[in-house]
Amino acid sequence: MPMLQGPEGVRRAAQALAAGELVALPTETVYGLGARADDDAAVARIFAAKGRPADHPLIVHVASPEAAAAFAATLPDSAQRLMQAFWPGPVTVIVPRREGVAAAAAGGQASVGLRMPSHPLALALLREAAALGVPGVAAPSANRFGRVSPTRAAHVEQEFGSGLWVLDGGECEVGIESAIVDCTRPPPAAPALLRPGQLGRGLLEQALGGPLAEPDAASPRASGTLASHYAPRAALALLAPGDWHARVAAAPPQPGVALYARSTPPAGWWHRPMAPEADAAAHELFAVLRELDDAGARAIWVEAPPATPAWDGVRDRLRRAAA
Repeated sequence: MPMLQGPEGVRRAAQALAAGELVALPTETVYGLGARADDDAAVARIFAAKGRPADHPLIVHVASPEAAAAFAATLPDSAQRLMQAFWPGPVTVIVPRREGVAAAAAGGQASVGLRMPSHPLALALLREAAALGVPGVAAPSANRFGRVSPTRAAHVEQEFGSGLWVLDGGECEVGIESAIVDCTRPPPAAPALLRPGQLGRGLLEQALGGPLAEPDAASPRASGTLASHYAPRAALALLAPGDWHARVAAAPPQPGVALYARSTPPAGWWHRPMAPEADAAAHELFAVLRELDDAGARAIWVEAPPATPAWDGVRDRLRRAAA
């Protein structure tokens, strides 16, 4: 199927979603593989296409904060604070799920993850689909399960071929998936940060008016939180800066080994520089891993980024890619 673009592409993509078909859509974070969230059979096609376990929940994307009510049994105060501060934007709130709605998208859990993306084409598609009776779109990243997320329409086509509708919205601005906050815990328990994203912990806590908790055994399952995820075909090793420097200095350049690092190695190594700022590194991360895969790297030695809150999202993705 051809790439879809512009208003006509939005119209055709909305019609496909309303009919229960899969559509890949751009968001500001990564491209998503979408189906109408209120149709369990349509959502099952996402799991089948990705090879994703059916109990690993998806995020439901909605056109407005008001549209969240179609999926949420309640919207806790913590969720409302995050929605008011950051929607549309790269934060997902996990809230109690309305009974009888989006069970497949929620992986069978009593909670559901909700997000309102800020990409203009994503919002246009969600609004057009809503006008056709689609209350929200379940959409994990548009890649095979566990692999590198796509940040360009061409990446989606690499994953699934030309038989999938793809709404082409250009290159994703953020480049890593949204932060996920569990807002299901009753007060006085604090909401928990299940997955870091571009929005730092400090910004989230400022909006919440208090500290975030860490995930624990009672936390709901959430997208992109398995130990191994976001992995390129090449074997990725995430090395502390000292270990990275020692490994590079101890041997001559290794055939097929690519270095992805903020530091500059000795001459002769295959080196892909990492952007020096966290937001720029997040923007390029998945595209760089795909680039190195496509260039034939058999191993990627990554110099771990700084251990500061701004880099939490990038470190999280690299840690899981190396697992």
